Amino acid sequence: MPYASTDRQPAPLQPGLVSVTFRQLPAESVVELAARAQLAAIEWGGDIHVPHGDLDLARHVAAMTADAGLDVACYGSYYRLGHSSAEGLAPETVVETAAALGAPTIRVWAGRIGSDEADPAYWDAVVTDARRVAELAGAAGMTVSFEYHRNTLTDTRESARRLLGELADVPIRTLWQPAPERDRAENLGDLRDVLPWLHHVHVFTWTATRERLPLADGLEDWAAYLDVASDGGARYALLEFVADDSPVQFADDAATLVTAMGAPRPGNR
Repeated sequence: MPYASTDRQPAPLQPGLVSVTFRQLPAESVVELAARAQLAAIEWGGDIHVPHGDLDLARHVAAMTADAGLDVACYGSYYRLGHSSAEGLAPETVVETAAALGAPTIRVWAGRIGSDEADPAYWDAVVTDARRVAELAGAAGMTVSFEYHRNTLTDTRESARRLLGELADVPIRTLWQPAPERDRAENLGDLRDVLPWLHHVHVFTWTATRERLPLADGLEDWAAYLDVASDGGARYALLEFVADDSPVQFADDAATLVTAMGAPRPGNR
């Protein structure tokens, strides 16, 4: 059985933003955009807005987020299991930063190569590191969530299920996002398969060649995805990487998402 989470999350499925959508903007502007768009939460990235180890800044961003009536959904650490520790990023630093931010979960990447290239030794390295990070996070009251992504060990339904299954006894969960090169039925199958472990969903509309489109262009697909994601737990649907990195397009996409979900204003939760 999947690890039973004790995360601090509101219900039901609510809209949010991944801060790396606007790497070019300061954290204050990201908060302002999210609040103006009537979103409920922000996933803060560790690469720009909340750097690893800067605990004072993490606390400042946490307070700024709360003051705007928003929740911290996640800490997007960009920690690469099986790699980052050897490259100088200690998992303890990641966990301390996430704790200062008040994040309920820490997003990590399941390695750096696809499952079709990974040999048993690589699998062992990723699983061992995942267990180490998850135990640290669990001791601090947090979970760890895999990025569901190509060129990692969560690049297929079967590989993601295997990885989650091998770590069922520690606080490991997964995020999910559709693969642009797969059709709706394939993506729905992937989503349903990880639903028992699902934390949050990353929301975007891209072509198979990763051209960014308005969210409304994929609304029928997203209506189906959100219907599945709303089953079985409190989660966020987090907008990510809008067309042209445009705040104007983001506002349109956020309105599309809020309308589709029938979401309340954050202040009314």
